[in-house]
Amino acid sequence: MIPRKWKMYLKMYWIRIVIVIAIILVGCLAVWGLMSLESFYRNITLATMPINLIMVALNATIFVFMYMMFMQGGLAKISKSKIKGELVNVHWDDVIGMEEAKREAWEVVQLIKDRAKVKQIGGKILRGLLMLGPPGCGKTYLAKAVATEAGVPFLSMSGSEFVEIFVGVGASRVRRLFKKARELAYGYGGCIVFIDELDAIARKRVFSVFGGTEETNSTQNQLLAMMDGLHEKDENVIVIGATNAGEETLDRALLRPGRFDRKLYIDRPNLEERQKLFEYYFNKVKYNKGSIDIAKLARKSVYKTPAEIENIVKESALIAARDKKEAIEYKHISEAIERIEMGLKHRRNMTPREKEITAYHESGHLVVLYLQHPTKDVFKASIIGRRGALGVVHENPREEWFTRSKEVLIADIKTALAGYVAERLKFGTSSDGVDMDFKQAMRDAHDMVWRWGMNDAGLVGDYTSIPETQLSDKVKEALNDETNKIFQRCMKEVTDLLTKERAILDRFVKELMEKEELDYDEIDAIFSEYGKTHLKT
Repeated sequence: MIPRKWKMYLKMYWIRIVIVIAIILVGCLAVWGLMSLESFYRNITLATMPINLIMVALNATIFVFMYMMFMQGGLAKISKSKIKGELVNVHWDDVIGMEEAKREAWEVVQLIKDRAKVKQIGGKILRGLLMLGPPGCGKTYLAKAVATEAGVPFLSMSGSEFVEIFVGVGASRVRRLFKKARELAYGYGGCIVFIDELDAIARKRVFSVFGGTEETNSTQNQLLAMMDGLHEKDENVIVIGATNAGEETLDRALLRPGRFDRKLYIDRPNLEERQKLFEYYFNKVKYNKGSIDIAKLARKSVYKTPAEIENIVKESALIAARDKKEAIEYKHISEAIERIEMGLKHRRNMTPREKEITAYHESGHLVVLYLQHPTKDVFKASIIGRRGALGVVHENPREEWFTRSKEVLIADIKTALAGYVAERLKFGTSSDGVDMDFKQAMRDAHDMVWRWGMNDAGLVGDYTSIPETQLSDKVKEALNDETNKIFQRCMKEVTDLLTKERAILDRFVKELMEKEELDYDEIDAIFSEYGKTHLKT
């Protein structure tokens, strides 16, 4: 009996096999014909053969080009991407930083392996898996690991590859993709189709008033039909889609049972997972084990994705190489984090007064953040320009928080207003450097009152969900009054604090004027001199 893989290759490449056999037969006949000619005619034939072959190839090329241009939808058919299936080699232990997602994904591996048993007892065969999560968390990597552990081929395409200006191209590519997947599934017992950035073709369909649909709609309709198994044989094809967009942006037809009904939420790594990621990437480079505390780095990299952690290590290696060091040191890691999160330094020729205003502004942020914020630390303070700003206080969460309490929101508002207050205390005026601070503070205060019921007037509910035209002037006035009360209360408390701690404020201004930048350890040491400690939750 012919093995299934041989049958698969015959089904996939029978045209090529026939062409090769035909060429061999024609070549043999040509040689036999030449041998039967007299030497004079044989020499003439051999001399003109290259020119004849070139002309035939040129005519064929022109014919194919014209046919594709006018009969098959234009250049999009010529430039169509080739779909390649591969047996990937990403093992389960290679996937780090997503233990919870791995546990759920392992069920998918078992379902792929035990497909025959599931069918035998009448269970539902897995058809679609939707991976949701922030970018850089390893969705593609996990999908490859599922394919490796299940021992099936892996076909991958991006959602944007289906979208073209020519009508029907996207649907055609979906058909070709699933045709290839079914052929591979026939030979290997299964196949995974991975569609990255699924939202490019899976967002909610839009129908025109004339009854027509967009090109994206036809592509999605074809995907829906293929996932329903509307073909001759029911091969073991599993579609894995990945997206950074919210689940609510996707079309409901894709999320119903039988399609992407199994969902896998992939979140940022926790403390233990971040430590494993740092260990994994540091093992690929040379680093000074004495100066780098990996556990400390993991604590200081809250909310970082695996891709961001990898980028930090790689960037620190580049900085160490430019510094002509043989191994990465902690200062290289610190500089890498600054460069990635705050941007490159741009030293500006500021006047002494402008530099002092900037130092007071940033020192105000620093003092209030350190003394009054319950969940954040100061990573670095600087009066060196970055990304258009003259200075920055880079804050760092102490641990993962997935909600913000009223106390945290108030602390955020106070920290944002502290730069303005510090400028006013010293100079009696302020600068336009408070622009982004005010926007963030006002947004938080507005949301507290209008959306989350955090006010003293008993106004509970999300008033932003109601059109403003349906809100009475009295209600809107009350809401705005409560927002202003929060703003003014925070302003007064920050003013009282900075007035009380004026000595510390002036000390940080002096340090920044001299050094231009202060790291966390330097900041902590100065507060310790004055007997000050963090506010703890």
